Amino acid sequence: MSKDLKELSQRKLNFFQTLKAIAWAMFGVRKGAGYEEDISKLNPVHLAIAGIVCAVIFVTGLVLVARFAISSLI
Repeated sequence: MSKDLKELSQRKLNFFQTLKAIAWAMFGVRKGAGYEEDISKLNPVHLAIAGIVCAVIFVTGLVLVARFAISSLI
């Protein structure tokens, strides 16, 4: 099992390319061929880290928008 994980972590995309693939996925506008290409090259370690980073940015953005909306009503 560790051989498979080691093989997966040696995939070709760098961290910023992984972020780009996640951004396309969040917007839902990625074509099937591009999706298949990304899936075959994504590094699962980069994917996990990028997912956590994107989730933190998304939640922080929502909190800031909510605070702005509440402060503008008062």
